[in-house]
Formats: sequence, structure tokens, C-alpha cells
Amino acid sequence: MLKKQMELLLNGQVNLALLDVEKAYVEKHALLHEGVIQHKTSLHFNVIERCDKLNEELLAKETETFLAMSVHYLQEHAHEFMYVESDRFEVIRVDSFALEYDEAFAVYSALFGLRLQKKQGEFLHTYLTTHLQHENITYSMAFSGQDGLWEVNLALNALEGFSEQQSFGEVFVLLYRFVFELLVELEETL
Repeated sequence: MLKKQMELLLNGQVNLALLDVEKAYVEKHALLHEGVIQHKTSLHFNVIERCDKLNEELLAKETETFLAMSVHYLQEHAHEFMYVESDRFEVIRVDSFALEYDEAFAVYSALFGLRLQKKQGEFLHTYLTTHLQHENITYSMAFSGQDGLWEVNLALNALEGFSEQQSFGEVFVLLYRFVFELLVELEETL
């Protein structure tokens, strides 16, 4: 599953820039036969949007420079959510990420669709319960048969290493790593 996605990413690439979790995976599974791996710390996004939470109306299309802002922005603009898409999300079987501040629980939330089979729900539940720690609700998930994916909503505050002072870019990398590690563990159980 993840191995196939990484092989597709590496296919024909020379001097590929990988995040630390990707690099470790590639080295562990000896997937790179030629070329050099460069370390990268950020992701490239095809779509970066700020939207209204009530009606999902587009407020503004942003550039990658906006991602340098602190995620605390969402608490100050609680009526907004951030929406991003990246070709790189294909590796982790995610369609997109949306971030918002949940005023009811006073937590930052990430919402995303994760393309896993319905039968992997128990694993997903166990993984999220084990790896998310917070005094409030840490996650919810539901399988969408129509879309063939798990709709996941998790509290960023429950993610190890999360701080509201981090930039949007850093938070998206943190989320990417979290889902990547989830898929590594799932792959090891199959």
C-alpha cells in the first residue's frame, strides 16, 4: 500500500527531495537504486484557500507565503477554515486537509478523507486512540461508502509536537508525518 505509493513517487526521479519519514521509509525498504535523496522540510500545495465555515464560501485563494503565518490565525478568525490540496497527498492516501479552530472544544481541528478500506476501521480507531492524547474529544471518524474513504476529524492539540505558534506549513507537515506513520504501522500489520 504505502510501498507502492512511494515507488510511484520515486519512479524516474533523480535528486528527489523527501521529508524525514519518507527518507527513512525509502532507506529501510531499499527503494532508491539511483540518485540522491535530498531532505525537505515543507510540502508544495496546488490549492491553498481560506473559506467561511458556515457556508464553505471561498474567502481568498492564498499563496505559499501565507503558510508561514501561525496557525493561531484560525483562533483569531474563528469563522474561517484553511483548505489545501497537494499532489504529495497521494502518497498518504489523503484527498486534502482542512484546518479550523473549534470554539466549542477550544481546539484546532484537522479534517481529511483517508482512502482506506472499511474493514480497516478497527485499526484506524486503535491507532488514533493510541496516538492522540488530549483532555477533550481527540477525533471522530466515519466511513463514506459513496466516496470509499474514512472521513477523519482530529484535534491537532492532541498531536505530539503541535503548537498553535507553528506555521500552517509546519502543521501540514506534522499532519503528513502522522498519517504516513499510521500507514507504515498499518502496512506492517497486513
